[in-house]
Amino acid sequence: MPGQFEALPGGGAAVALDDVEISIIRSLAVQLLELIGPGPAEDASDDPLAELFAEGPSEPPSDPVLRRLFPDAYGDPERSPRPAEAEEERAHSAEFRRYTENDLRAGKRENALAVIRALDALASDSASSGDGGAVLKLSEAESRQWLGALNDLRLAIGSRLEITDEDDTDLLYRLPDEDPRKPMVMAYLWLGGLQETLVTTLLP
Repeated sequence: MPGQFEALPGGGAAVALDDVEISIIRSLAVQLLELIGPGPAEDASDDPLAELFAEGPSEPPSDPVLRRLFPDAYGDPERSPRPAEAEEERAHSAEFRRYTENDLRAGKRENALAVIRALDALASDSASSGDGGAVLKLSEAESRQWLGALNDLRLAIGSRLEITDEDDTDLLYRLPDEDPRKPMVMAYLWLGGLQETLVTTLLP
């Protein structure tokens, strides 16, 4: 089980993580949480109805990582060959973003929090046992939250590494060890392996 998720009898998944791996994933999840930011309820409103009908932003985020996490719903207006079509796509994307981005952010925030909570509990178990690692066991619902968070983490790292297609990923394997991007690349590839094996555990 080391380095990969395996299916548990009756549903769910498990993976063995050492203390360093626990620390890396937790640190990345915390950074993702900080990047996504607090929700509307944390910002201002105590009124659940106001929160329910709160409108989100209509413009894409300025940060390239957030743009990758919250892309325009109707393509990329900058690549549209006709100005009229670009303007229409921009208007549709703005309207869609206004009514969906808050919920999308809330979902990604909850997934990241689920990862942090699970790892905090796992680190506590690891400290109690004194063996420098522990086995993370997830229910099927928790597995789906982890899958969402791992995907978001890879999107975020991929954006920082300027990965846009599979050819870019192939180039990462050939980076020299002295390249300053190497640690981030290793994390990106490692998380990809975890994500792939977790997907397998969720297949019928």
